Amino acid sequence: MSWKTSEKLMDTIRHYASFPATGVSLRQMVQFGEKPSTGTLFRASQFLAEELPIRLAHRVQELDTLPDGLSDMPSVKKVQDWYAQSFEEITTLPRPDLGRDVKERLMRPARIGAKGSAWLSEATPNPSIEEGQYNSWTGVQQQVTGNGWGKKHHAARRYFAMVDDTGDWPPELQLYNQKFAQTLHKIKRRHDSVVTTMAQGILEYKRKRQRMQIDNNIQSFLDRFYMSRIGIRMLIGQHIALTDQSHYRDPTYVGIICTKTYVKDLAQEAIENARFVCEDHYGLFEAPKIQLVCNPNLNFMYVPGHLSHMLFETLKNSLRAVVETHGQDKEEFPVTKVIVAEGKEDITIKITDEGGGIPRSAIPLVWTYMYTTVDRTPNLDPDFDKSDFKAPMAGFGYGLPISRLYARYFGGDLKLISMEGYGTDVYLHLNRLSSSSEPLQ
Repeated sequence: MSWKTSEKLMDTIRHYASFPATGVSLRQMVQFGEKPSTGTLFRASQFLAEELPIRLAHRVQELDTLPDGLSDMPSVKKVQDWYAQSFEEITTLPRPDLGRDVKERLMRPARIGAKGSAWLSEATPNPSIEEGQYNSWTGVQQQVTGNGWGKKHHAARRYFAMVDDTGDWPPELQLYNQKFAQTLHKIKRRHDSVVTTMAQGILEYKRKRQRMQIDNNIQSFLDRFYMSRIGIRMLIGQHIALTDQSHYRDPTYVGIICTKTYVKDLAQEAIENARFVCEDHYGLFEAPKIQLVCNPNLNFMYVPGHLSHMLFETLKNSLRAVVETHGQDKEEFPVTKVIVAEGKEDITIKITDEGGGIPRSAIPLVWTYMYTTVDRTPNLDPDFDKSDFKAPMAGFGYGLPISRLYARYFGGDLKLISMEGYGTDVYLHLNRLSSSSEPLQ
């Protein structure tokens, strides 16, 4: 029996959608997750039990009101249902009944020696995002913000405080934490193929409307939508990893954030994966070579999964350009270079290929979704994004725009400079200060 949205649920969703989301910085997540005890995790669950429905509600509402009949596409409806169902699961999860003393104790910050406070460092504005760039709010919500739901006031609420954990907690807290993490796990799995299903929805729309290209409205909707998805998955993935104590074998990890992400190791791995996929796709004995220049000791605080994704996607593009420009039967392909530089604010990774470049008029198209022609676009296998190894060489025009969102999510950026007739340079800037807030929608 398939799940259906009720009018009552939509009312609740509309109510939640009228509140602003609360941004979190990488550093806050790390400071918060360093010693997660039952009480602290419970505080985090409470934060997410309120924050995730707000973020999910914004998406359901926006999916309901897309321009030009896009909301009516079967795959878009399917995605909207997933978001609404996840919203319902979080908001209906029964909360434990706690005595007054436990409630008070949960609100008391931990006593941390003279060294520091239990409150986390303030998030700074995200340097890669213009104010409101990924917002999808209507006037109603703007007024809410004006009424003392100011940013400062709002963000100070509820998540980022370590709880006073000197004594034992009642067993129902532990139980709730486990239940909450299981619910998040189920939600994360349900949303695994959101990217491909949404892409399928855009295809359905392009075919129905006989469009080759999508317009700016839809492009910026997709930017907001996918940026928001990165944020939701980040919060969920982080919380599951913190609850699942087995992740603590590696002291450099706090949840899915690694406090010592070694750039060279990740780059090396992405190079091998991209070359493997390239050999497989073109039936080559050996893919074009990639030379890596990177200080082996260079490390910073980041989410290794995000960095691997961006490197793999950009390298795959470079290899494809090199093979297609020089022909599959070429004896010796030109070498692609990956150069990693370390600055005070940024770690920058430059990927330089000799793949013939892109005409200047086509550069803006590189950042649009589904930059492929209608007849050539593959029918997307909804399971394809479950594992990176099935990642198609040519993909469906999502690699670069989504990689740029990953970069911007924590205050970095992705830029592309091309010399038509020669090759392309991609600059991946990663913000190493880790204090910028998520861009919120």
